[in-house]
Amino acid sequence: MIAIKRLDIKLIADTTKVILKFLNFGSEERIRPVWEYIAAMDEGEAERQLNIIYEDFEHRHFNIKYYLAKHYEKLGEPFNKSDFSETKKLLLGSYFTHEYSVEASVFFNPSIVPFNHDFNNGDGNLSFVMSMRVTGEGHISSIAFLTGVVSVNGRIELQERPKKISTPEIHFASDSTHNYTAIFDDHISINSSILFPTSIDESNGMEDARFVLFEDGGQQRYIATYTAYNGKTIRPKCIETTDFKNFKISTFTGNAASDKGFALFPQKINGKYAMIGRQGGRCMSIMYSDDLYHWDSYTTLQIPQRSWEILQMGNCGSPIKTEYGWLLLTHAVGPLRQYVISLSLLDLHDPSIVIASLDEPLLTPNEDEREGYVPNVLYTCGMMMHNDELIIPYAMSDSAVGFATVLLSDIINELLTKKTNL
Repeated sequence: MIAIKRLDIKLIADTTKVILKFLNFGSEERIRPVWEYIAAMDEGEAERQLNIIYEDFEHRHFNIKYYLAKHYEKLGEPFNKSDFSETKKLLLGSYFTHEYSVEASVFFNPSIVPFNHDFNNGDGNLSFVMSMRVTGEGHISSIAFLTGVVSVNGRIELQERPKKISTPEIHFASDSTHNYTAIFDDHISINSSILFPTSIDESNGMEDARFVLFEDGGQQRYIATYTAYNGKTIRPKCIETTDFKNFKISTFTGNAASDKGFALFPQKINGKYAMIGRQGGRCMSIMYSDDLYHWDSYTTLQIPQRSWEILQMGNCGSPIKTEYGWLLLTHAVGPLRQYVISLSLLDLHDPSIVIASLDEPLLTPNEDEREGYVPNVLYTCGMMMHNDELIIPYAMSDSAVGFATVLLSDIINELLTKKTNL
């Protein structure tokens, strides 16, 4: 019998978390009247107006002057070739800057990974980093982060989510308009960091990051898969980091690099990278590659068969290695588009073999979880193991994030009683 425990933790969107974005009017005709207004202004008045802006907004951002100057430069010629003083340049930049609330609409779809093992000090506690998909005006999704600790007795403590947040410095690869690095200043905490869409292919969203701690030859790094959305099409992409300060963003290529829901295994299998996918949208697949960024072929792993999964199924993050096999968290969709969470067990040496899967969902929306931006949806992008306990952060109807825990031994016992090749 599986006894799953929902914890008394609930994270909701915070509309006060704002970043500064360029207000792009896109034409010289819209910019020129503002430029002329400031050009005719004396220095004293320009300084007075700029000081009012600082008084109203500087406490909401880490470096407002940097963004005002950056957005002034974005106006391009002929406006940034003027003999404006520094004050007037910043004032002109302020008219083409706006605040964007990254969590104004939705807060959902978390992943979780262990982090900073030195912090544990051998006391049995485990620190972690969560990523969340957050969505603002225009339904544009970005990636936020939250750190916390699981105590030796299983208590989860989340660290403070600061009001001020920051986007990173972006540097595109010389040969690409899609691949880039994102670097945060040292003084920006992980919890204040936001990965906001940067490249054209993700202009309408960075969706559902699935982070995993990947080990290869004694080296560790965090790798996430996510869905880039440009408003019309989607493509799978990859994030790599060792410290959640410096990120490398790359595009997956190949015939199998399609659809949503990629999830990387935490280590190579028989010398190859291994990935769970969902090409075609309905069934789970598995694929292997010598190259992390290139995926050419896939085979079907699991087909929806039960009433609660018959519409479609997919993974809910990277699998966890156990002595009994790879434990894979899954999602499935049934009547009334109800999303549920379940589990499958894959063979340790050949994960294309499904050893067993649960006959009933592990988590189904209850009455407190049904209501939200998208009703009747439970979803997650990952789980973490601590001692004999699985920790599962999950989204409730695209509107909040909660936690559930379940004993690994209970899950394994249940799965092994259902052992079958599907």
